[in-house]
Amino acid sequence: MEGRGGGAGAPYSPRTVDEVFRDFKGRRAGMIKALSTDVEDFYEQCDPEKENLCLYGFPNEEWEVNLPAEEVPPELPEPALGINFARDGMQEKDFLSLVAVHSDAWLLSVAFYFGARFGFDKADRKRLFTMMNDLPTIFEVVTGSAKKQSKEKSSVTTNQSIHRPKSSSKGRGSDSSKQSKMIPKDEDEGMDEEDDDDHSDTLCGACGENYASDEFWICCDICEKWFHGKCVKITPARAEHIKHYKCPSCSNKRVRP
Repeated sequence: MEGRGGGAGAPYSPRTVDEVFRDFKGRRAGMIKALSTDVEDFYEQCDPEKENLCLYGFPNEEWEVNLPAEEVPPELPEPALGINFARDGMQEKDFLSLVAVHSDAWLLSVAFYFGARFGFDKADRKRLFTMMNDLPTIFEVVTGSAKKQSKEKSSVTTNQSIHRPKSSSKGRGSDSSKQSKMIPKDEDEGMDEEDDDDHSDTLCGACGENYASDEFWICCDICEKWFHGKCVKITPARAEHIKHYKCPSCSNKRVRP
């Protein structure tokens, strides 16, 4: 089922370590999107009344809830089967965590399937695993434990007034001068360098990628996760008019029966 594996309807076979890692990152990003910014849509698609369903991530950073491949054995390893049956038997956060754990296992199996298929040696396999392991798992992103780990590693203060808010009190990017109004310019330049280091482990709650000083970020006032503006469709100009920002996940939350 190469079409489903590639997510574009055409045969898809990454053959080098870098290509397999790009494939891994794309699938991972799609599955994180399903369990965070697109969580409402994902939750509704996991209808327990339907047959066994799986969550697929694609190299183009898209996701899909669908029936498993009919081919036996399948062209690629298959994700966990029947995730929809667990939806109404537990709290939503526990359900999402369960799917996240199985998604992490699936991503590793697909990556090492390609590695075995194209003859990666010990050094290649080690390099591939190291590259994948440097990224937080889907489970860590979904549960917020990746954020907690980065806090433990960093000596950053809990006072958010020094978080380089560059376009609003909750956003940060490269196009605002609010920080310079708070402290002298020479001190601000020193803090810019320190702040980049402090937030190098900060992860986007949508895509799971690391903080970069040249990109606009915004923090949710509810879950306190940081997001790329582009991931949640918030521009610096729009952020200026937002007093209390709620990310898509928090905005869509409601009490489940």
